[in-house]
Amino acid sequence: METLLLSAAIVAVLLGFAGIVLPLLPGMPLIFGGLWIIAWLDDFSRVSVTTVAVLAAMAIIAWLVDYIAAAVGVRRVGASGLAVVGAAAGAILGIASGIVGVIVGPIIGAIAGELLARRDRRQAARAGFAAGLGFILAIVTRIGIAFTMLGIFTVAWLA
Repeated sequence: METLLLSAAIVAVLLGFAGIVLPLLPGMPLIFGGLWIIAWLDDFSRVSVTTVAVLAAMAIIAWLVDYIAAAVGVRRVGASGLAVVGAAAGAILGIASGIVGVIVGPIIGAIAGELLARRDRRQAARAGFAAGLGFILAIVTRIGIAFTMLGIFTVAWLA
């Protein structure tokens, strides 16, 4: 049974890394869950509960980055509140459309919100660009956090 759980945990971590860029896989929860199970199987003797708590906090931060990156990016270019709401709504609605929707949803939402607020196409394009850039920065951030989590876990396991 332990071997089956260990195998499932390793698969969860690997799927989690794929989920960092694939929208329908919950990347960070899978990574954290897999690492937690591995630590639990060892009765937290190599990887302490404190280390697992730090990994949990990192996973939560990475998860939050997903939801706020596009909105913050839009706000940084001076877009209206409607553009920020549009980017967030586009990100949520885009999930149903797969990878294209996750990328394009915040952009379309930000552009639509900015057009509704100001009807200025140039500013709307800037808001859309910022939403797309925010999405890319979110992926880069999640990748960095995921590898840091794996590194912390590995160091704790080997120490």
